[in-house]
Amino acid sequence: MVHFTLPAGTVSVAVAHRSVEEIWYVLSGSGQLWRSQGGIEELTDLVPGSCLTMPRETKFQFRAAVGEALAVLAVTMPPWPGVGEAVVVAGPWQPVAGGVR
Repeated sequence: MVHFTLPAGTVSVAVAHRSVEEIWYVLSGSGQLWRSQGGIEELTDLVPGSCLTMPRETKFQFRAAVGEALAVLAVTMPPWPGVGEAVVVAGPWQPVAGGVR
């Protein structure tokens, strides 16, 4: 389990996880999440209380709205295996300095 924060107005690097799945719960802030799997893409608004999943091999990228950092509690299953798990992929947005990976 991890608590992470994406600074206000920043955009993460787009990634896909090789072998793990994640469940996210948005604690504070707002933003958007892009997900792509099996040729289906979706854009989800992130607001406090949102709970969503990232199945294995789903491409995803997220961004925080201007004005407040986006704080998320995430559970990874199975436990994070280490370096090389997250593979950088093409996403819809240009990553912005300060974004998390």
